[in-house]
Amino acid sequence: MNEFKSGFVSIIGRTNVGKSTLINSLVGEKVAIMTNKPQTTRTAIRAIVNTKNAQIIFIDTPGIHKPKTKLGNTMIETAFGSVTDVDVVLFLIEATSQEIGKGDRIILEKIKEAKKKTILIINKIDLVKREKLLELIELYRKEYNFEAIIPISALKNDKTNSVIEEIEKILKPGPAYYDIDEYTDQTLRQLAEETIREKALKLLDDEVPHGLYVEVEKMSNRTNKLGEEIYDIEATIYCLRKSHKGIIIGKNGSMLKKIGMYARQDLEKMLQTKVNLKTWVKVNEDWQEKDSIVKNFKFN
Repeated sequence: MNEFKSGFVSIIGRTNVGKSTLINSLVGEKVAIMTNKPQTTRTAIRAIVNTKNAQIIFIDTPGIHKPKTKLGNTMIETAFGSVTDVDVVLFLIEATSQEIGKGDRIILEKIKEAKKKTILIINKIDLVKREKLLELIELYRKEYNFEAIIPISALKNDKTNSVIEEIEKILKPGPAYYDIDEYTDQTLRQLAEETIREKALKLLDDEVPHGLYVEVEKMSNRTNKLGEEIYDIEATIYCLRKSHKGIIIGKNGSMLKKIGMYARQDLEKMLQTKVNLKTWVKVNEDWQEKDSIVKNFKFN
């Protein structure tokens, strides 16, 4: 009988390379929000995969970018901090890369410093020809002794099973840290906040999204007269400027209603129950520089 294994795996890469898409694909549940805008993930989200012989705890980290605020600096610290404390690193790059760019080079140097067992994941292979892919593999193979190099398409769920198999080979015997039914260590409150933020990111103009954060003020469940369970959720969307507040609310509240509707639909699927969602918008200038708020995004 195979000995049970467990361990922590950090997924690191530049912004928009598909880390959240990969983590959701591996877990089979939506634990990380996904948009086509950079810097979507702000905190280190843990997601749990249970197989017959192992429990793998993935840590999805913020994308590596040039920070311009305290929040940005915290996101970078979170991403690099996760590399030192895990058993395996998944380094995600894009198949469309023709060289090792500046951002990927910085990540590579951090991996070399940490001397971590690392699997190189080349994502978006559906966008390039085989010859270009082989050239990229050879380029990275010369740089570091990767445990494995796996070309995948996270969006199309292509070859993602190979990632789990390779991780299991590396992990050492260990206990299950989480219950077998759990797939994330995020609280329901955090999941609700991230779901609302995701819908805002998808629906709003580019200048607004990264100036917002969401705070759930109330979350409780009750049973209505028909005996149905309902979650009451009250949340505030904070933005940086008054002009942004108007955009988020929209004409006659149309945009806020749309954000709320899509978030509620996702939350009802997640919670398997009806949701009564109320949202407000408030301005909190310079929140990205406020320690009291930024500390919530630190890795722990």
